[in-house]
This record gives sequence, C-alpha cells and structure tokens, in this order.
Amino acid sequence: MRVDGNAEYNLRYVLMISSIGALGGLLFGYDWVVIGGAKPFFEKYFQLNSEALVGWANSCALLGCLIGSLISGAVSDRYGRKKGLLLSAVLFAVSSVLTGTAALFSWFVVWRILGGVAIGMASGISPMYIAEVSPAQWRGRLVALNQMTIVIGILAAQIVNWLIVEKVPEGATAEMIRLSWNGQSGWRWMFIAVAVPSVVFLFSVLLVPESPRWLVKNGKRDLASRTLVRIGGEAYAGAAMREIAESLTVNESARPRLSELFAPSVRKVLGIGIALAVLQQWSGINVIFNYAEEIYRTAGYGVNDILFNIVITGAINLLCTVIAMATVDRFGRRPLMLLGCAGIGISHLLLGMAYSAGLKGLPVLLLTLTTIGCYAMSLAPVVWVLIAEIFPNRIRGSAISVAVSALWIACFILTFTFPPLNRALGAAGTFWLYAAICFAGLVFVWRCVPETKGKTLEQLEKDLAP
Repeated sequence: MRVDGNAEYNLRYVLMISSIGALGGLLFGYDWVVIGGAKPFFEKYFQLNSEALVGWANSCALLGCLIGSLISGAVSDRYGRKKGLLLSAVLFAVSSVLTGTAALFSWFVVWRILGGVAIGMASGISPMYIAEVSPAQWRGRLVALNQMTIVIGILAAQIVNWLIVEKVPEGATAEMIRLSWNGQSGWRWMFIAVAVPSVVFLFSVLLVPESPRWLVKNGKRDLASRTLVRIGGEAYAGAAMREIAESLTVNESARPRLSELFAPSVRKVLGIGIALAVLQQWSGINVIFNYAEEIYRTAGYGVNDILFNIVITGAINLLCTVIAMATVDRFGRRPLMLLGCAGIGISHLLLGMAYSAGLKGLPVLLLTLTTIGCYAMSLAPVVWVLIAEIFPNRIRGSAISVAVSALWIACFILTFTFPPLNRALGAAGTFWLYAAICFAGLVFVWRCVPETKGKTLEQLEKDLAP
C-alpha cells in the first residue's frame, strides 16, 4: 500500500534525528582528510623516506575502513542502527587521541586503522539510518545531508589544519620542518581535535530513536509505530507499518543469511550498488584530496599556498554539495549522475592536457576545483543516496555493508596505486586514465541505474525485483 503523500510530517523532528545520524558523516569527513594537512609534517617526524612507507601511511586507514564496513552490516542488523552509530562515535574519539599521541610509526598505523574502522562503520550505517527514518519525498535530500556533513568535516579538517600550522619558511629543509613546532606537535593536534565532535556525536545519538524498519524486522512493532507517528502522524504510521510488514515476507526476527545476498532477486541490484561504489572512488577524486600536497607541489605551489588551496577545495566542495541537496529530489538521481560522470571526465581530460603542456599554478587549481565541484554535485552525494535506497528491507544492512566494503577496497586501490601510476604514466596519463573510467561510468549509469526519487523504500523493493 502506498504511503499517503498528504501526511503532515514533523519536519523539525525528522531533520533533527537525520542531522544527528549525519554527524557520523562529519566525523568520517574530518578523520578521512585530516591526514592531508598533517602529511608534510608527520612524514618528517617519523622520517618516512621511501615511497612504500609514504603510501602505507596514507592508505593504512583504508584497511580499517574495509573492516568497519564489513562488520557494520552484522552490527546494525543484530544490535540496531543506533548502537552501531554509538560504537563508531566511541572509536572515533579513542582513535583520534591515540593517533595524535603516537610516539612510533607502528602505533600511528595501528590507531589510524582503528580510526578507519570508525569511518567504515559510519559510512554504511549513517546513510542507512537516515534513509530508514525519512519520508520518501525528502529521502534524497536527507540522505544527501550525510554527504554535506562529510564535506563540512572535510572543510573543518582543512581549516583546522591551516590554522594550527605555523608559517613554514620558504626553502625550509626536511630536517628544519621535522624539528619545528609543526613537525613535533602541530600535526598531533590536527588528529586530536576530532575528539571534540566525536563526544558531541556520542551524546547526541542517545537522543534519537531506533530505525522503525529495524524495529519491525525484530518484532518491536509498538516502538516502530510510535516513531512513525511522531514522524508523520497516525495515517502515515499505519500505511508505513503495512508497507514494511508486507516487504518482510520471511521470518522477521531471523537475521539475514549471506546466501540471501546472492539470490536471483537481489543479485542484480547488489551488482548495481557495488558498481556505483567502485565508480565513485575510481573517478579519481580522492587522489586530489589525499595527495593534494603532491599535486599542488607539482603545479608549482609552496607549502603555505598548498594548505590555503586545500581550504579553497573544501569550500567549493561544500558549496556544490548544497546545490546537490537542493536538486536531488527535484531533478532525480539519474540526471545528476550522468552530468557528474561527464563533467568529471571532461575535467580530468583537461587537467591531463594542462600537465602535458607544462602549465602550472592557476590553471591546475581551477581545473581541480571544477573536478571537485562536478563530483560534489553528483557522485559524492547521489551514490550514497542510491546505496541507501535500492536494497530490500530485510537485507539492507548486509547489502549496504557489501557495497560499502567494495567502495573502500576501490578507494584503497586508488590511493595505493596513485604514486606508481603517477611515476609510470606521469600526471597527465594518470588523469586521462581516470577520465576514461568516468566516461565508462556514464555509459553504465545510462544503461543500468534506475530512477528512485519520490518512491518509498518498499515501493522500490517491488519495482527493482526481477
């Protein structure tokens, strides 16, 4: 039964609980990008003098992201979305302090991996929770809110890094940087600062209800109905409860089995989710974020200008994410994805041409900003929206876990392979490779990705069934 579109929704309440769920995204963004500003200093402190060590320092957190995404499905399905968010908040707080106080590189790696576990859990559970508490008419914007908080976290990390760092003298040697305040203490405070929003997130999650869809699946119908009434009133709650119950055609209290993910009714949609996750990462954007220092240094910028340029990229990222939030429920998911793949691909193509022609400075900065803008208006938020929407109620936690795990594996491959690709193909050839992937993604979205705007999760489950 279709949920009444004329229900009187409690927008303030829905926005409040969605915003708290999205705080996981803010911590995800901060913890993910903070390493970019700390990189010039902790590398000198730990005296990382090989390409392998530098690559490991920048990509080790991805191992934790994969672990976190793999366990997020089991945790959220067994204990609930709310407890999964609470656990990620604790891990964020603990790992940030321990990373910032690490005396040895080996312990730095351990705590970065633990922080990655928190990122992996939040990246799957936060958008899933928001999707499950959102009315269909707002779901795209509210799930995109999670991406906006990721971007706010990214920008916050970039600004905090910029404010913490003392001005580096032009021509400073590696040893001068290592012995400076930046090299001894500054980079540590960059990591420790994330403990503050982590504690805020922890106590805020205590205020939100459990996902009504998880509650129904686990036989707690009264609690689910109570939450749905608060979201949209009695009529909305009744219709939503019927739809949710109809979608759970097997024993609601049993936990989903792994074999269900590969059943004919799920296989195609799981493939779409995995492909979208890989496309988001192999579009090449995280290379710009994680290796911003190297990219801008190659373009002729000094350390101080590099940190300022990184802040500019974060501001553009935030502005374009706001545009995506305003359009995702109006224009739909497919148009934004198609425009994004085309825009990113063309930007990468031009960026490769700029490097090939030996251009430096402003042209490279403008093209990287254009690339980030296209990504922020399309693949960044919309992939998370689609992954949170397309899977059936009963297996949503496990299916999202698989898709997000594929995302982090793809991200690890992207991040770890950039230095050798850059050396073998040059900056121009590397960005042309990413452009080719984006154009292939354009074809995939055109042929395989359905439009999902304006439909309840239960309607989508019926529509996407083979």
